[in-house]
Amino acid sequence: MNDSNNASRREYIGRINKAMDFIESNLGRTLLLDEIAHAAHFSPFHFHRIFSALTGETVNQYVKRIRIEKAASMLINNPEWPVTEIAIKCGFSSNPVFCRAFREWYGQSAGTFRKQYASNGFTSGPALSKNGQQSGKDGQPHPDRQSYLCAVSPLNEFQMNANIQVKEMPALDLVYCRHTGPFDQIGLAYEKLMRWAGPRGLMSGPDLKTVTVYHDDPKVTAVEKVRQSACITVRGDVKTSGEFGKMTVDAGKYAVGRFEIGVEGFAVAWDQMCNWFADSGYQPGEGYSYELYHNDHREHPEQKFILDICIPVIPL
Repeated sequence: MNDSNNASRREYIGRINKAMDFIESNLGRTLLLDEIAHAAHFSPFHFHRIFSALTGETVNQYVKRIRIEKAASMLINNPEWPVTEIAIKCGFSSNPVFCRAFREWYGQSAGTFRKQYASNGFTSGPALSKNGQQSGKDGQPHPDRQSYLCAVSPLNEFQMNANIQVKEMPALDLVYCRHTGPFDQIGLAYEKLMRWAGPRGLMSGPDLKTVTVYHDDPKVTAVEKVRQSACITVRGDVKTSGEFGKMTVDAGKYAVGRFEIGVEGFAVAWDQMCNWFADSGYQPGEGYSYELYHNDHREHPEQKFILDICIPVIPL
């Protein structure tokens, strides 16, 4: 593939990312094909075909799946919320419509699904795909990393000293390169981002941070469709194009855990964040969970990551 073809493909991927961002930001209301296409700078006629060609799903299939998976995460992480409230938050027109769609997708009712997770206390486990088929979670960036949205379960035998506090975190203006698929391949997105950002002077700021933002819950989304954003913080108006886009993580109240860990420590770090909720008086809130990195692990004498794991919270 020549350079012009590569540039064209990157532009198309970037526009599809914009469409996905628009859908995610407006999931709770009726979404029209025309407005999604407009957000991606395509005509509605061509957009539908292009979206399907690049994602393997029609626009309607994608919106339906994202709504159902969002609802599944809410069922797990907000056990007191009525099913009807969750259905509305996720953009379903009525509770019966939601219940039919959920049963079709997961092979069980929303209530049974919620009880299953509550009774087993899952923090990880297989993501469920359509018709309740299990989809494995191998190939994670930190081999045993758990879902960022999780219920409480017994801690792993290996413990670490964790400093977890509820903090008001500032908004983060980010430039991202989107990765969809196995976690262990997000490094490729970071490599692309660094190559693009370096010549534009975006890697030299004194306050520069790298951030991994999570869009999907691996417990309810098949691993090949899990979306993550490899990001750097930016200041001011940065022009992006192609597969590089802009996004903002909202300011708000987060559970923030500071960790200094090697690759093998990520699973336990996420476990400790999840188990912290049991005695905290909080539950996971809406919004992005993310990892905020404070160092280049390659420069650490023990090759360790110093990072904050940040999960939005609301009172229990």
